[in-house]
Amino acid sequence: MLSFLQTAYARNRSLIRAYVSMTGGSAGRLVLSLVYFICVANTLSIDQFGLFATASAAGIILSRGLAFGFMSPLYRVATVKPHLIGTYTLGFLAGAAVSLPLLVPFGALIFHFTFASDMTATVFATFMLSEVVFWRGFETVVIVLNGLGRFGAGAWLVIIGTALRTLAALAFSLSATPDLAGWSVHYLVANAASLAIGILVFYPRVRLRWQPRLYLRRWADSVTVAGAEVLFYVQSEFDKIVVLAVGGPAVSGLYAIMMRLADLTALPVRSFNTLLVQRIMRAPQTIASWRTRLLIEAGVFAVSLAAIASMAIYLHIFPSGLGRNVAEASPYIALILLVPAFRNLVEYQSELLYATGRTARRAINLVFAGGAKIGLLALLLVASTEVNTWAPALNGLYAVVYALSFALTYTALRHPVRRVI
Repeated sequence: MLSFLQTAYARNRSLIRAYVSMTGGSAGRLVLSLVYFICVANTLSIDQFGLFATASAAGIILSRGLAFGFMSPLYRVATVKPHLIGTYTLGFLAGAAVSLPLLVPFGALIFHFTFASDMTATVFATFMLSEVVFWRGFETVVIVLNGLGRFGAGAWLVIIGTALRTLAALAFSLSATPDLAGWSVHYLVANAASLAIGILVFYPRVRLRWQPRLYLRRWADSVTVAGAEVLFYVQSEFDKIVVLAVGGPAVSGLYAIMMRLADLTALPVRSFNTLLVQRIMRAPQTIASWRTRLLIEAGVFAVSLAAIASMAIYLHIFPSGLGRNVAEASPYIALILLVPAFRNLVEYQSELLYATGRTARRAINLVFAGGAKIGLLALLLVASTEVNTWAPALNGLYAVVYALSFALTYTALRHPVRRVI
């Protein structure tokens, strides 16, 4: 057994070290994210936290349209043709400049139909600027670093960005006006500082070159990926908008707290997804066998379940251990134990399709999965807004979404996976 483990380690030494580097960053980010969450969730009222979480979700969805998804070709180039990073960076910047005016009307529609009665347009616009421009730009820097294999640098940058958000949350908790407008300014400054550090300190020094023929060659893939990214985040984030629209700010606040705790379980899984995507891009046969596929899915499920169960046990013993507002949601965490596992598996399956170049099929899958989730959630909340009713039902809802994603994903992978670059 020992010799087997030694052989496995020797064969996968670089992969294991890369994962350790990334999960080290995830561990640091987890601690900082908890502090950040505690400060914001307990400084704002539950209603206001629900509004912030929902506005942030809207911003995340819109941000996936930035540069029409051109960070995908940028990532692929960083992974296999790093000498073209300067060329594709300029393409990304040009795409971002063109896409931003097109995203504004969509943001205005979301504000009008969802937030107009509970939040000022200025506060909403501040949150959108934070998410769409500054944080998505920051994420693009991390994406390029990971593509280059600089996982340690990427992990450190993520920690720095999360630390700046946490410092902003701490400052906000001590401010004289701890309301939604005050938090929007703190949030904007933290995200802008994160992007500035990412560009000035971490981004590779490259010479920008304008090569429109290369951009046009990647246009179809880029737009398809952007569409799939928007659809993915619609199915993963639009639920908060539905909950606010159907249940109101109080219900959306409780839901946002529960889902935020569930989100924390995804950090180690996302590090794994990043490495797996790169492995499949270089060696498509990695996930060719059903045994490997099912083992990976079982591992993602087990890690996610263990993480949320640990959180539920902690909150059962110390109900106010994460603050007074979180204490209101703490009794219900044990009712959603399967939700993080199913959510993380849907995200993993989406990454499989991206890694194998099936971007169009990925978009189609996300339409079905997102539509099922949003429709079932709306029906659930229309039937009852009592948390004791809808919280345990979320397990079944996400199980249905996962089963649909599983069938669609592995149907698409029936044919041998192929190298996409």
